[in-house]
Amino acid sequence: MASYDHLYIDGQWVRPLRGGTFETFDPALETLLAQVAAATAEDIDLAVRAARRAFDEGPWPRQSGAERATVLRRIAATIRERQQQLAELEVRDNGKPLPEALWDIGDAAGCFDFYADQAERLDRDRERAITLSDARFSAVARQEPIGVAGAIIPWNFPLLMAAWKVAPALAAGCTLVLKPSELTPLTALELADICHQAGLPAGVLNVVTGLGAEAGAPLAEHPDVDKLAFTGSVPTGSRIMQAAARDIKNISLELGGKSPFVIFADADLEAAVEWILFGIFWNQGEVCSATSRVLVQRDLYEPLLQRLAQEAQRITIGPGLESGVLLGPLVSRGQHEKVLAAIARGEEEGARLVTGGRRPTQLPTGYYVQPTVFADMAEDSWIWREEIFGPVVCVRPFDSEAEAVRSANDSRFGLAAAVMSRDLDRCERVARALRAGIVWINCSQPTFTEAPWGGYKQSGIGRELGEWGLQNYLETKQITRYDSDQPWGWYIK
Repeated sequence: MASYDHLYIDGQWVRPLRGGTFETFDPALETLLAQVAAATAEDIDLAVRAARRAFDEGPWPRQSGAERATVLRRIAATIRERQQQLAELEVRDNGKPLPEALWDIGDAAGCFDFYADQAERLDRDRERAITLSDARFSAVARQEPIGVAGAIIPWNFPLLMAAWKVAPALAAGCTLVLKPSELTPLTALELADICHQAGLPAGVLNVVTGLGAEAGAPLAEHPDVDKLAFTGSVPTGSRIMQAAARDIKNISLELGGKSPFVIFADADLEAAVEWILFGIFWNQGEVCSATSRVLVQRDLYEPLLQRLAQEAQRITIGPGLESGVLLGPLVSRGQHEKVLAAIARGEEEGARLVTGGRRPTQLPTGYYVQPTVFADMAEDSWIWREEIFGPVVCVRPFDSEAEAVRSANDSRFGLAAAVMSRDLDRCERVARALRAGIVWINCSQPTFTEAPWGGYKQSGIGRELGEWGLQNYLETKQITRYDSDQPWGWYIK
């Protein structure tokens, strides 16, 4: 069990130098869950220096991929052994229903297994011969770990988002400092304990909890960090870019979204309703890729809205640890107030509130919001264009394929998109026309460790997961050798 009032730095549990803590709350009960160590810039400096020593002097970057894979698989196995305990902790810290938390923890274990395979593959693919135009020379392209990585993760999938960054960084041979969200820090600290027990050398992974301004910003600005990996909001991502610019740090950003879901009139109505529900109400809508803008061809528009409202009203709301719950509380009081304010703004703008939009009165405590469906909003309305990050979906009609593609692409975001039709040729055509990093056909939200994840436009830079996730933490070096016995002849004739 991790020490929540301690930081994990250089292979040890240590108190913050200033000795401070902050509070994290159970969003279903609105009660104190834990006192958590509050790192400041001094602690961040200790963690980065530990990671730098581990990279410059320690064994981890110099081990083979197969040796690193052994540790990664131990981490995966321990996550699976502790899946129930970790999932229950995630529910109490985040609010999501237990089946979804179990799913997330299982996916986190799978992520470490996948990158164990990638680490082994790196042994084979680390160097690649290059064919040159001059036979007197030979050359290879070599991949090497980028160095010390700073990883800052969000609160919506706490352990899974940690795995998405920690696993490929470790597979590549990097060392890192992980800063989890102050709203959901507990499973990241448990991950530190798991990695310690798995035999990860001291300093390779450091986990520092704290507030964004006091811990996240010093990590982003630290001159000894070679790589910044961030998942979160666009404004924070912009500040990360500014911090990285000073030292020309390598960055990868996975930011916000307002993802469209284009549904043609020939789509199966019940399947469309099911995927809309999953695409927006899974994880309380606190999903960066949530398909929160639904475009429905006019002939299907009103029938779909009617069925969508009926099914949304049937979703069971309650504490995530209760059986049968599909929609838990939002993560915090602040997020709850933000989502309710967004709903109020939608009503003020004149959008039709089809169902939901309120806090369920039958629940005495908890940051709950009913599944909410809006329709008929203007295309330039705030609620149609801006990310809400809650269980709120906006639905508009369209007439032609060209109109649907234009409207779907009319956004500063480009993380994900979806299209549904029985005409697979049309689906493939529309999928290629949509300006998004992830496009789903006849579904919404399935995520696979093997496939690239990331967005266009203001939704981010770079890709996580798959082989692309490993590349985030590698540099490519050219090594060229002169093989001829003849003088080069520039000045010796």
